[in-house]
Amino acid sequence: MKSFRSLALLAATAAALGPASAIAQRPAPTPEQRIDRLERQIGEMQRQVFPKGRPADTAGFADDPAATQSSVASLAQRLDAVERQMADMLRQSEENGHRLQQIESDLAQLRTTQEQRIAALEQRLNDAAAAAPAGPAPTLPPVEPKPATPKPPKPSGKGGPVVTTPASTPATAVATPAADPGEDAYTEGFHLWESGSYDQAITSLRAFTAAYPKHRRVSYANNLIGRSLLSKGNASGAAAAFLANYRSNPSGERAQDSLLFLGQALMQMGQPGQACKAYQELDAVYGSKIRPELRKQESDAKAQAQCS
Repeated sequence: MKSFRSLALLAATAAALGPASAIAQRPAPTPEQRIDRLERQIGEMQRQVFPKGRPADTAGFADDPAATQSSVASLAQRLDAVERQMADMLRQSEENGHRLQQIESDLAQLRTTQEQRIAALEQRLNDAAAAAPAGPAPTLPPVEPKPATPKPPKPSGKGGPVVTTPASTPATAVATPAADPGEDAYTEGFHLWESGSYDQAITSLRAFTAAYPKHRRVSYANNLIGRSLLSKGNASGAAAAFLANYRSNPSGERAQDSLLFLGQALMQMGQPGQACKAYQELDAVYGSKIRPELRKQESDAKAQAQCS
């Protein structure tokens, strides 16, 4: 009985010592095994943290280098430069757009003004044509007349003056210049225009028309005022004077001339189309009554304006 107990105790002791000796006899893991074990553990942890299947070999790691302070400053400077360039481009674009709008506005205003002036001129011509008399215009002398001045009496053979008798010289011929102060006033303006003193001629002729508005020389005087302005280079003022002379008295003795010179004034203003309309008005109103030398001038003027 005692031996049996001894055997049982020995067996129990051997059984207890068996695992310890086995453990003591197990070799230590190598570094590769330890790394593999750690990788498996990390893989298990990543599968728990990233349940959607993010790759374990890239999770939580960044391949890009960290940004330095100098790189951030350089990037900020480049962004500031780009913003300044964009601001300059926007400013230049707005300035160019404003200039373009100003140019378009000026062109539209110029076009409107030109059309208004042309329309006003056409309306005046139409009104003058409607107000023109239906009868034939009177025949006009070919040139601007110079008033006749009385000749001094010739001395006699004995040295005394010759007395003119009523039988040799009519009394009316001698009395006409002194009896018509309007004729004298017009003659003074005519001689000023003839000598090229255009400013003085304009002043004198306007004074004549204001003092003698019903005189037959008013048509002559107004026409000479226009011609003086045209000779001075004031084409627009000359055109207004010619048109006014024609409109105020279409049957005047220089209304035909005013229409012809109106066309020449319009040519100097660079409006050949309007000049052709003035020549058409001359033909329509006066027709065959136009003086031959005036018709020759009109033919040359039409060729210059290329009227159809």
